Amino acid sequence: MSDARAWLERIRALPLPERVRIMNVCGGHERSITMAGLRGALPPQIELIPGPGCPVCVCPEEDIYAAIQLARRGVVVAAFGDMLRVPCNAPKAEPRSLEQAKAAGGDVRPVSSPEEVLAIAAANPDREVVFFAAGFETTTAPVAGLIARSLQARPRSGPQSGPQSGPQSGPQSGQGDSAWPSNLSLLLSGRLTWPAVALLLDSDTPGFDALVAPGHVSTVMGPEEWAFVPEKHGLPAAVAGFTTDSLLAATYSVLRQVIEDRPFLDNCYAQVAKPGGNPTARAVLGQVMDVTDANWRGIGVIPGSGFELKPELAELDARVRHSIEPEQDRKRAGEMPPGCDCARVVLGKIYPNQCILYGRACTPRKPIGPCMVSDEGACRIWWASGVREAAKFAPT
Repeated sequence: MSDARAWLERIRALPLPERVRIMNVCGGHERSITMAGLRGALPPQIELIPGPGCPVCVCPEEDIYAAIQLARRGVVVAAFGDMLRVPCNAPKAEPRSLEQAKAAGGDVRPVSSPEEVLAIAAANPDREVVFFAAGFETTTAPVAGLIARSLQARPRSGPQSGPQSGPQSGPQSGQGDSAWPSNLSLLLSGRLTWPAVALLLDSDTPGFDALVAPGHVSTVMGPEEWAFVPEKHGLPAAVAGFTTDSLLAATYSVLRQVIEDRPFLDNCYAQVAKPGGNPTARAVLGQVMDVTDANWRGIGVIPGSGFELKPELAELDARVRHSIEPEQDRKRAGEMPPGCDCARVVLGKIYPNQCILYGRACTPRKPIGPCMVSDEGACRIWWASGVREAAKFAPT
């Protein structure tokens, strides 16, 4: 008998209450759950609710607009591939995505890792290059590591020695590290995951009874980061990996906690997510970035939920270097597109196919909202799994 089948049998044997709502935070979890058909395999009392685990979906609309405008000015814009098709609320006569900006002549380049951006900047020494870096802790930590290594590789004298006065503690660079190119700056849209869950739990209607916490974030930041869920809010929580076995183990754990009314934080990804997380990743994040209040698209500002470069590294900030100012006069600046319910999908308030645009105006081929673009977006995941019909019920 497979481990997954064994976990399913254990879950089915539990004396379940009439309804248990379990939120999974991670977009990778949602993909694994949906593609494995776990919703149909679990007892009907169990509702699995996708949560705020898609960084592309919550990336501020104004940042996407800024990246597009930079590309239109002749700046080389590098971005992770799933950012290229995310639409912003630009006027109809203008490009509404980086993909459209590229089609209109802008130099937009998809990358799969931060290191590729250094090569792009080195190959274009006479042009300004901006790295549009959107992501959660697992993506932002490698960006921070790249900055830290590059700054340490700079010569200690000469015109580029300014940031050398910045924080120098943390891991030392290895041989072969390249200095940060003088023509490269960063449009950072990094976010922390847990504050969005805290926002939900602090509301009057969190919409879930237990939490499956993200394994990759816990690997970087430490599983204990999620201890506030049981300790402050009295809800069961379990960290899970991305295999069916790990997800079902975490589901069984939180169900047992619900039944026994004994909430605690269980680590079902202990082989990877260790106490304290990844010390090197946490060190480089602290070395070059500060935590700040940050805007989440369609949701608003969440306290302590964003990363920004330290003040002494302002010369690396594209917002400073290229004088990026908020476009206050632009219609629906900072918002989701008209009719798009991605914000409520991200917060677990509705299921993806309850958005009025789902499958009608909004499809992966012609996405209206960000949740239909990214591989971690719940709408895209549900569509890819074959879900076309309207949902019969929603989280309440």
